[in-house]
Amino acid sequence: MKLRVQIPFFVIGLIVFSYGIAVAIKVQHLGIHPWDVLNIALYEKFGLTIGTWAVLVGLLLVVVSFFLDKSYINIGTFLNALAVGSLVDLFLFLEWTPASSGLFSDIAVLMLGVVLMGIGGGMYSAARIGAGPRDGFMLSISDKLGTSISRVRIGTESIVLVIGWLLGGPVFIFTFIYTFIQSPIFQFAYHLTTKWVHILSGPARTTEKAS
Repeated sequence: MKLRVQIPFFVIGLIVFSYGIAVAIKVQHLGIHPWDVLNIALYEKFGLTIGTWAVLVGLLLVVVSFFLDKSYINIGTFLNALAVGSLVDLFLFLEWTPASSGLFSDIAVLMLGVVLMGIGGGMYSAARIGAGPRDGFMLSISDKLGTSISRVRIGTESIVLVIGWLLGGPVFIFTFIYTFIQSPIFQFAYHLTTKWVHILSGPARTTEKAS
């Protein structure tokens, strides 16, 4: 696969994913992502900051992924960690998120955020420039076990959610939406993007072989 094809999918995926997070943050009172439940629980129990725990957990997952399947780890993994937070802050600062006016509109906004996170996450992971620490970890497990990404994601995030809850992290009813709705969307976007990256890279490979 050529970088000229991979990079646009990676960048667009990061932007979509980050925007989805920003959208969901606007209605965080309805529930937060399982990984955030864990980060907040660790922060409340051991101190430091939520962001610091997100980095530490991410680094731990990178180490585990390296031993499982290091093909998912490269420069994009670290670009992901740096870019996502900056883009989320930018979207929130510019207030480019839907306004809410009640419970039903808040639920609609949350669902939009979940869908965008699933699509964006699948896109930048499939670009193979480097999956995010958590995505790379789950993709590595999926490859090793030979099971679907959706099943691995649901299983992993369910375990993370339970650990976060046991540590005292905040869990709300809509927290479960992230795992059981976002995961199938991520898998669909991942496979679709992988297909298109290969299709768009095909002519370039053919030309190179002919020369």
